[in-house]
Amino acid sequence: MSQPQESIEIADNPEATRFEARIDGALAGFADYRDRDGVRAFVHTEIDPSFGGRGVGSQLVDEALRATIAEGKRILPRCSFVVARSAADEFAAHVVQ
Repeated sequence: MSQPQESIEIADNPEATRFEARIDGALAGFADYRDRDGVRAFVHTEIDPSFGGRGVGSQLVDEALRATIAEGKRILPRCSFVVARSAADEFAAHVVQ
């Protein structure tokens, strides 16, 4: 019998300059960013250890990168997690060094 799929909600919180991942309303993680001159620098990503190992970080960063591209911004990865995810073909053309 398989486990029910968790619903991870990911949303931009511009007041806090971060994307947030929530599971059942609880903050599971976030990706901090700074915008400047059409570039969004992702400076820190953190997942609550109690939500670790569920793919929350990957979903959070992927959705944050997609939203950034949709806004017409370039990606400047500064935290190691975003560096790794932004290397994917889907995102690589939008990365600045």
